[in-house]
Amino acid sequence: MSSYSKLIIFILVLLFISAAIIFIDSSMDNINKTMPDISDSVVNGNKEYNEAVQLVNDKSFDEAKSKAISAGDNYNSSLNQLNDIRNNFSSDITNVQKEYIDTVIKELELKINAVNNLKEAIGCFELNSNYTGTTYASQANDLIYEASEYQYERDSIVENNSDLFKQQNFII
Repeated sequence: MSSYSKLIIFILVLLFISAAIIFIDSSMDNINKTMPDISDSVVNGNKEYNEAVQLVNDKSFDEAKSKAISAGDNYNSSLNQLNDIRNNFSSDITNVQKEYIDTVIKELELKINAVNNLKEAIGCFELNSNYTGTTYASQANDLIYEASEYQYERDSIVENNSDLFKQQNFII
């Protein structure tokens, strides 16, 4: 093999390595840019959900339904973005980050189910079917409580791996 061929092979290998490094860095940049949006959607969803519950207690059902829908939209947005990260960038994130994402996904799935139960409760209360409405509201409350356990779990993951999470904008 001539020295010219060896040089071409060497340059191609360097190009492939460089491309791989750039791809990994750009995918982590993409993840780091997405995480604040996900966090904002979760925070807004929590706020909207709590406001919906308060409005139900005040018997302002139309406003409560609107807030519940908004909470669900926020949670679904975060869930979709996290699923995209998990499905498209799983090779670029650590096992701890994967565990964190999986925990947040479980939390969001419970919150979405809670929102759905709250919307059912609102519909029942509007029809003066208070017993059924209370049952749905109670189920929503139980789901939010279960979701808070996952929130505690993800806070523990961050606390136990603070160096990893300080390096990146990976916290929700």
